[in-house]
Amino acid sequence: MVIGVPKEIKSNENRVALTPGGAMELIKRGHTVYVQSTAGVGSGFEDADYTEAGAVILPTADEVWDIAQMIMKVKEPIAEEYGRCKKDQLIFTYFHFASSEELTHAMIKSGAVCLAYETVETKDRQLPLLIPMSEVAGRMAIQQGAKFLEKPVKGRGVLLGGVPGVPPGKVLVLGGGIVGTQAAKMAAGLGAQVTLMDVSLNRLRYLSDVMPSNVITMFSSEYNIRKLIADHDLIVGAVLIPGAKAPKLITRDMLKLMRPGTVLVDVAVDQGGCFETTKATTHADPTYIIDDVVHYCVANMPGAVPFTSTVALTNATLPYALQLAGKGWKKACQENTELKLGLNVVGGKVVYQGVADAFGLEMTDVESVL
Repeated sequence: MVIGVPKEIKSNENRVALTPGGAMELIKRGHTVYVQSTAGVGSGFEDADYTEAGAVILPTADEVWDIAQMIMKVKEPIAEEYGRCKKDQLIFTYFHFASSEELTHAMIKSGAVCLAYETVETKDRQLPLLIPMSEVAGRMAIQQGAKFLEKPVKGRGVLLGGVPGVPPGKVLVLGGGIVGTQAAKMAAGLGAQVTLMDVSLNRLRYLSDVMPSNVITMFSSEYNIRKLIADHDLIVGAVLIPGAKAPKLITRDMLKLMRPGTVLVDVAVDQGGCFETTKATTHADPTYIIDDVVHYCVANMPGAVPFTSTVALTNATLPYALQLAGKGWKKACQENTELKLGLNVVGGKVVYQGVADAFGLEMTDVESVL
């Protein structure tokens, strides 16, 4: 198969979809890999590294998109790229369709085969291609939240770990999945007092067993959230419903309950956000303030640590990319249910329920396109 790796062009997105090592594994199996010039530079990989691995460097994005049967990306296509997506071309990337009606209609119109990293799912309900970036984003949520708690950037002026004689900051984490678990671990490691909320008692039991003593667990309900936000310094939104919009756990009126300078970090922004006041921001301009509450809602948080993120992502996606390239997307999805669940839009048809529900679109049974 002919695989194309274009350069990411979303604001401050420095990741690349494939490391030189990943390219080598595909090439060893007889596939051809075309990489846009400088696509890997932001992640620490030069064109020469890809050439040494056997890939072919092409100067422009148009050339990569034109020649490739499968496009491997990190982030969803943006408006500039819509016209490059071709009928029957496989696009393997994070799409997060439920957060963008414009993107959804553009991909329907393109006729491309859109296989979303975030909805590839194992039998035990794990999301193997979302996990590595969720791990990065969860840890970064605390790193960024701690920074924006500083007074010069309008935060409360709180040091999360405190110092002798001064109590530590208080962190509330909404959601006990991968993001929430990593966020809680990082906050606890800094010495903060952490409350971790979820709606699953089984998950809370597990987290209660494995978390350090400065993390307490609590059942997530609106009543409990309203009580806790009044005295917590940093609130992390870490809720995920695979392929669907995130629920709004903090509403606009709740901001009035928070102290000025409280920081909200919405890691669910890719899925529409779990705060009513969420709007996507970029690394270039990451925060905004509503009712004296600082909002950090960067939609590609792992893009700020691209070397770590790119290597972690390739580790996860490569086994699936090898199946898709070796068998073709139809056969690979027929034989691997995990990949089949990744299909969101195929040949102008929506084949994933969460996407259809988000925008009231007609749902087509995925089996009919296989």
